[in-house]
Amino acid sequence: LEQNMAEEELEPLPASLKNVVDQKSLQWIFVGGKGGVGKTTTSCCLSIQLAKVREKVLIVSTDPAHNLSDAFAQKFGKEPTAVNGYDNLFVMEIDPEVEFGDEVAELEGADSGGLGGLQSMMQDLTKAVPGIDEAMSFAELMKQVQTMDYDVIVFDTAPTGHTLRLLSFPSTIGAAMDKVLALKNKFAGFLPQMQAMMGGQQMPSEEMMMGKLEEMRGVIERVNLTFKDSSKTTFVCVCIPEFLSLYETERLVQELTKFDIDTHNIVVNQVLFPDKDAEELGEWYELEKPKLSPEAQELLGKLLSRKRMQDKYVNQIWDLYEDFHVVLMPLLNHEVRGSPKLEAFSKFLIDDGQGAAAGQGDLDDPGVGGGSEGHEGGQRGVTNPL
Repeated sequence: LEQNMAEEELEPLPASLKNVVDQKSLQWIFVGGKGGVGKTTTSCCLSIQLAKVREKVLIVSTDPAHNLSDAFAQKFGKEPTAVNGYDNLFVMEIDPEVEFGDEVAELEGADSGGLGGLQSMMQDLTKAVPGIDEAMSFAELMKQVQTMDYDVIVFDTAPTGHTLRLLSFPSTIGAAMDKVLALKNKFAGFLPQMQAMMGGQQMPSEEMMMGKLEEMRGVIERVNLTFKDSSKTTFVCVCIPEFLSLYETERLVQELTKFDIDTHNIVVNQVLFPDKDAEELGEWYELEKPKLSPEAQELLGKLLSRKRMQDKYVNQIWDLYEDFHVVLMPLLNHEVRGSPKLEAFSKFLIDDGQGAAAGQGDLDDPGVGGGSEGHEGGQRGVTNPL
């Protein structure tokens, strides 16, 4: 009985994000990882699949580099815009620094005069507490999207370092509040005196400053509780089968665990022939090598070396994350840009390796498979670099 239980525990989870698509309670889905690993493509593909089963889906880019417009070949801005060809899929791209500046400017009001008053003091606060500008802008974004009628929101996040800083913003705001409260207690009555010294010039009241920060803290506490609720929030990690990306993914998973944020899905992009094993390809190459020209031998030799390297890291991903859904996405012969190609490519995310053949015709990319057949064949010679 114990042996049967052990075998059941070791049974690999489906190589698919269908678990995310089918979990109707999810409201927030973060997609993140190292820069250049295909986070935006993954976000778009996942959102397309979500749009098939949800009423309204919103993709939000918090990466200042904003690649969603490039991915869909359509211009987006800071207001939600429908994706061409879809009536329930929307995109908005925000710049944290600009959004934060606009928010403070609105707080200042028309009578406070330029950059003085509250805006100046808030800017001083952002310098005193590193990361508070991102935290407050993100809190404001959360407040905005909570008033919208989207039933699931996918975040295409900035590279890992920025994302981790973003996830720690509840404690960042807490530190800022402590500093402000300390200043308030230390310099009680200072603002009225300053106002008198400056000839009655408009100064921000304590109530205005504290009211705004208390409001922000309330939003952040609610967001923080939502983030830690695995029925409402999950984080999809994206990587490529290379050492630095694998290392970054492990760091991200550990940090997410520290923040009590659910993560149990990893997407591995740019995989060469996911349904083939490097050893099998090597045997074929040795048989065919005498028939090939020197140029072809060099090209195929490099391709095979890359495939062996990828297999090694894919094996390590399976070993490290045996309790995760690990999805291998194939490297194609062309870029995945525009809704039709994203739609076709998105099938690889949810079909557990069975949709590779179906997707090939749509992608017009023969010879590239997607799936989990390589899992068994590629489990040889694992060495963990971490």
